[in-house]
Amino acid sequence: MRVSLRIYFDNAHRLGPGKAQLLEFIAEHGSISAAGRAMDMSYRRAWKLVEELNMMFHEPLVTAQTGGTGGGRALLTPAGEEVLRLYRAVEAHTLADARDLEKLRSLASSK
Repeated sequence: MRVSLRIYFDNAHRLGPGKAQLLEFIAEHGSISAAGRAMDMSYRRAWKLVEELNMMFHEPLVTAQTGGTGGGRALLTPAGEEVLRLYRAVEAHTLADARDLEKLRSLASSK
């Protein structure tokens, strides 16, 4: 059994495993382009998703600084860290509930 969490907001925006992973890779690599490469995603696609994420919430989730010799840098804002933490917490609860549902299903009679 496979469970994937995608949250649909009233304003037609979605937050799911791909965007959560992109946020994690941005935090890990400090770069939107490096995060995109880690996900086998084009630079343009990664930037479009970051722009979408930044528009979804009251505060931006990612800040990007264009850089000089060493290139730019991207960081999760405190709001970005909190959104990612909350998403992962809800995901963990969902997966635990799915395991319980699977156990319940396995106990059901096939009569």
